[in-house]
Amino acid sequence: MDICVPERVTYIIKKLEQAGHEAYIVGGCVRDALLKREPEDWDITTSASPFQVKKIFRRTIDTGIQHGTVTVMLEKEGFEVTTYRIDGKYEDARHPSSVQFTSNLEEDLKRRDFTINAMAYNPKTGMVDLFGGQSDLKAGIIRCVGDAVERFTEDALRILRAIRFASQLGFAIDEQTQQGIRLLAGNLSKVSQERIQVELTKLLVSSHPEQIRTAYELGVTAVVLPELDAIMPLQQNNPYHCYTVGNHTIAMLEQIRATKVLRWTALLHDIGKLQTHRMDEQDHFYGHAEESAVQAKKILRRLKFDNDTIDKVSRLVRYHTYHLRRDKKIIRRCMNKIGEELFEDLLEVMRADTMAKSSYKQKERLEDIIEIKKLYKEIIADQECITLKQLDVNGQDLIQMGILPGKQIGELLNKMLDYVLEHPEDNKKDILLKKFCSK
Repeated sequence: MDICVPERVTYIIKKLEQAGHEAYIVGGCVRDALLKREPEDWDITTSASPFQVKKIFRRTIDTGIQHGTVTVMLEKEGFEVTTYRIDGKYEDARHPSSVQFTSNLEEDLKRRDFTINAMAYNPKTGMVDLFGGQSDLKAGIIRCVGDAVERFTEDALRILRAIRFASQLGFAIDEQTQQGIRLLAGNLSKVSQERIQVELTKLLVSSHPEQIRTAYELGVTAVVLPELDAIMPLQQNNPYHCYTVGNHTIAMLEQIRATKVLRWTALLHDIGKLQTHRMDEQDHFYGHAEESAVQAKKILRRLKFDNDTIDKVSRLVRYHTYHLRRDKKIIRRCMNKIGEELFEDLLEVMRADTMAKSSYKQKERLEDIIEIKKLYKEIIADQECITLKQLDVNGQDLIQMGILPGKQIGELLNKMLDYVLEHPEDNKKDILLKKFCSK
C-alpha cells in the first residue's frame, strides 16, 4: 500500500539515501497513514549515525543525540531523524541503560512496543512489516512485538499505552498482551506521575473513554488510580440510579464532551461517595460533592496537573449537585460561586450526569437544564452583575464616601454584590450608595 509522504519528509529521506544510507518513515506516522488519519509527526529512522545526519543537513538540533535522535530543521519545521538502534538492559522498568546503534532495520523494529507501531515505509521500496502490523490494524488488535512480558518488563509505561491506543483506535487488546498487563501492572509504580497523567488524559479524551474499564479489569487503575477501584463496585440503591458508582462514572464519561477538564470531572465527580455512603431503606451520599472535590484536588496534584486544570475540575466537581432551578436569582448565585466562565461546562456536567442515571425524573431534569441554559444566556445578554468587577460601585467610591480603607470596604462591597445578585436592576451607583452608605 502506498503512503502519501509529505514533500519535506521525502526530501530528507532522499538526502540520506544520496549519502549512501537507508531511511524510512516509522512508527505512529505509518500506522496513522494506513488508517487514513493525519499523523501528528513524521518520524524518520535511518542507518546513518547521528553525526552523519548532522553532516548531511545544514540545520539540526541535538534533540536526544545520546539515543540517536537529531531534529532536522527545514525552515521553521522540525523532523526527528533517529538512527537504527538496539536498546541495552532496562534497569528501571522505563529506560534502557544503554543504546547501541546498528545498521539493521529489523533490530530497530523489534525493540518497539506494538506491532502497529513497528512498521517502516520508504516511498521507493515500500513497506517493511515484519511483525504483522498491517494484519493487526485490519483486525483492530493491539499486540506486543514479540513477547508481551518482555516488552512490558522493559518499559512499564507501555502497559498504559496499550490501553490508550485501544481507546483511541477502538481496538481490542490481544489475550497474550492482556496477560502481560495483568502480570506486570504493578511496575507502573515505577513510572513518573507526569507520564501516567499524559496517558490517562489521552485515554479519557479519546473516542472510547469507556476503556478505563479495561484498565480497571486488568489491574492498572489499582496502581495508578486506586480511588477509582474503591468506587467501582459501590451500590447505589435509590430511584435515581441504575448502576454502581463505577458504572455510572463510566456511563457519564461516554456522555460528556471530549475535553480534558470535562472528562476528568466526569471521572472524579463521585470519587468521594465511598466516604459519604450511608444506608437506611436506600443508599445516601450526603455531602459527596464536597468530599469528591477534596479528593479530586489530591488526585490531580498527585498526577502533577497544572493549577488551572486542578482548579476547574475541582470546582465543577464541587458544584455538580448544585440545586439549580429555572430561577434567575439561583442561576446568578451559582454563576457567582463557580465562575461565569465555567457555568456552561457545569450545565454540561449536569446533563451528562443525568444521562448516566435511571429514567426516574430524567426527562424533567434534562428539560430543566435546557431552560436554565436559556435563562443563563439572557443574564449574559443583559450584562447582569455576577461579580465584584461588574458591580457599579468600587472601593474608591466608598473611600470618597468617607469609609476608611481596610476590611470594611471589602465587606461592604460583598454585601452590595449579594444584594445585586437578588436585584440586578439595582446595580447602579446612586442606588447602592444610598442603600448601604447613607447615615
